[in-house]
Amino acid sequence: MIVGVPKEPISGENRVAATPESVKQLINAGLKVTVQKGAGVAAGYADDAYKEAGATLAPTLNVGSVDVLAHVRPLAPATIKKLKKGAITIGLGSPASETAAVKALRDQKVTSFALELVPRISRAQSMDALTSQALVAGYRCVLEAAMRLPRFFPLYMTAAGTVPPATVLVLGAGVAGLQAIATAKRLGAKVNAYDVRSASADEVRSMGGTFIELDLDVAADGAGGYAKELAADRVKRQQELLTPYVTAADVIITTAAIPGRPAPRLITAKMMKDMKPGSVIIDLAAETGGNVEGSKPGSDVLVKVGKSGGSVTLVGMKDVPSAMAYDASRLYAKNISNLLELMVKAKKVQPDFEDEVVAGACLTHAGEIRHQPTAEALAPAKSSGKGKK
Repeated sequence: MIVGVPKEPISGENRVAATPESVKQLINAGLKVTVQKGAGVAAGYADDAYKEAGATLAPTLNVGSVDVLAHVRPLAPATIKKLKKGAITIGLGSPASETAAVKALRDQKVTSFALELVPRISRAQSMDALTSQALVAGYRCVLEAAMRLPRFFPLYMTAAGTVPPATVLVLGAGVAGLQAIATAKRLGAKVNAYDVRSASADEVRSMGGTFIELDLDVAADGAGGYAKELAADRVKRQQELLTPYVTAADVIITTAAIPGRPAPRLITAKMMKDMKPGSVIIDLAAETGGNVEGSKPGSDVLVKVGKSGGSVTLVGMKDVPSAMAYDASRLYAKNISNLLELMVKAKKVQPDFEDEVVAGACLTHAGEIRHQPTAEALAPAKSSGKGKK
């Protein structure tokens, strides 16, 4: 069977779905790999490296001729329609938002695996792309903040005086948040962190951060390790209790997300008004609605604060892992090759839907949408029958 690896068509997407290292793994598993020329160049992987790893290079990738198509971003419906029936795709699917692509995968009778759907269990950790890419994003967010903050992160004691450490506030202590805490600590900052999930306190402390405990009188631990959405009154109370920490911070990094839903609003314009001029807010959730009021994906917005005419820099992050495409691709490609290797039997990719990892990651198969929440969301609305005689 042939695994095809295209050059990502979306401008600004520098990652690639296979690296020379993962190509070797797939070939050792009995598969053939065809890589489009230039597919890995933006990530730092030269064509010659793929060739040396055993891949075949193609000037353009004929997606209709491959058995498995490995990709990063969700496929366009036009690309899906070129796939042969029964082909397999594996990559990020964004089923909650890419409904046209999901329908195309179903109608083309493609077996598609969306890496966002990989079950969050111990056995599947090596295939969990959300975790691997969040690791990159959390690290990068701190670097972006440090470059914009007009002061040091660490404490300095000099002959000219003492420079106190910057105070960093991290909101959301998932993988990205924990990595942000660890990176900010390595840079010498004082780090406070908050998450609505009760299990996060020990994780924050293990990274060297101080956990903020708010009296919300409600548990918000959701399925799969994610938080669940709070009621409107609890959101308002949360914002009120967080305001003193927001005001005191030099840097704020927000990473909170709820799968399939808009990002929760953690910081409002009112909460920012008394922040110190020159402070920086990094909104990692800008692409899904934003944790911070006023953030725009891919843009820096200056927010006026206080009465002195100063401002806070609000950074809406966009496609963060692409900014570190070499290592992001290394991790992502390994996620893909590990999942494919799990399904290889007799040198063919043969999904075993009795396996909970395979079944959980499957989006479409044999003309059906296998992921139940997506299937329900795309099901035709039932008529109430009112108005009929």
